[in-house]
Amino acid sequence: MKKVRTGSLQWILVRRLILLQAATLLIFIVLCAAALWIANPRLLIDNEAAVAAVKDAVDRDKDGRLIVRETEELTAFRESFPNVWYLVRDGSGESVRAGNIPDIYTKGFDELLDAADHATIGFSDKDMRPEAYIENASTKAGMVQIIAATQSSRQQTDGLEINISATVEVARNPDGSRNWERALPALALVIAILLLPIILVMGTTTLVTTPAVVRRSFAGLVETVRQAARIDIGTRAMQLPVKQVPQEIAPLVHAFNEALARLAQGYDRHNRFLTDAAHELRTPIAILRTRAELLKQEPQSARLLRDIERLSHLAQQLLDHQLLDRPSDQRQIVDLDDLVSRVAADFAPLAIEAGYDLAFEPSPNKARAEINVLQIERALANLVRNAIEHGGGGGTITIAIDAAGGIEVRDEGPGIPAAERENVFEPFYRLQPQSRGAGLGLNLARQIALLHDGTIRILTGSWRGARIRMELPVRS
Repeated sequence: MKKVRTGSLQWILVRRLILLQAATLLIFIVLCAAALWIANPRLLIDNEAAVAAVKDAVDRDKDGRLIVRETEELTAFRESFPNVWYLVRDGSGESVRAGNIPDIYTKGFDELLDAADHATIGFSDKDMRPEAYIENASTKAGMVQIIAATQSSRQQTDGLEINISATVEVARNPDGSRNWERALPALALVIAILLLPIILVMGTTTLVTTPAVVRRSFAGLVETVRQAARIDIGTRAMQLPVKQVPQEIAPLVHAFNEALARLAQGYDRHNRFLTDAAHELRTPIAILRTRAELLKQEPQSARLLRDIERLSHLAQQLLDHQLLDRPSDQRQIVDLDDLVSRVAADFAPLAIEAGYDLAFEPSPNKARAEINVLQIERALANLVRNAIEHGGGGGTITIAIDAAGGIEVRDEGPGIPAAERENVFEPFYRLQPQSRGAGLGLNLARQIALLHDGTIRILTGSWRGARIRMELPVRS
């Protein structure tokens, strides 16, 4: 089955943020265009503002002469622009002027300026004469022409001035109405030119910043994932921290913790049941053994004793599973030679009774390991018992230790077929269905070795019999 590949949340957020930003920008432009279309505002630059201030101040005195009154608006404008000047004239040629007017604006105007309603007068970049604004305005004194500017020379700037001017003229029909069929394509092109750089900048920024933001936001979740990866049967009661987890992910972590708690409780109930059952079985098994030993020595009674012994061994192995729940703080640093020699001495009578010689080969150098002594003794006992059960009923069973922390149990029996070397570590799996064992010994030994960060494996070679090696981390 093909593994489903999930999408990256980081790049999902990047794509959606880019689309959201582009859509937001587009909506903003459309709304601004609609507002400008409805309001139809007129933006005034400095020179146009000067004309507007003067226009409201133009009047005539009691003799009918053209004057410019000093209104509050004009006074305030002078304070903001002390270099302002203006020239006002009516249709009869009467004029009023104020400020330092450049010579170019004091000369006569031709028919073009007389016909213009309003205009901005400018010169080349190298010309020091300033721009001015001219407008034919309706005032209290009638129609007048006003020319005004805030500077008499370009040298009167503050060092840097930026003038932005934009004129949008929409194509019109002969009746004066706007021709949108001709204007919209050009308008769309202008908007695209304006929006494209903004979208590119926003997109690039999103691509660069979003991954970093996502990684920083999920840093606590990443640490939680690392801790979850370390959970095994020995740490099943562990609870994942939620302090640094994003609020949206916290319910998932809480649910995972609750599931871990339920699994741990179920596992503990299961273990307690097996342990209680094994304890309850030991008494009737002992009674059966006693009564069977009192029977007359016949083939049937001998078979019954073997079956009782097998049942007793199964109950003992179920009890041995309690050892897997021993906490790691009960470990101690021991000499493996001493531990293995004790196990060898305990099993020597049983091996001799079964027809074997039992040999012990200590390590050439002292091998020390930090272990739970009871667990390792039980694991080693299962390996020796397995050799006695399947070693062919004769020869030598050897228990050897090396300086690397390896403990090997060797026999001279038929060995373990290559196809069965992993199966024998499965619970309740037996090579010989009629054997006395319950198929739990090797499985228990492997679990104990794994609890100590060690391994158990079956060695391969040209020798006769089986060799099972348990390796434990050695302490210097």
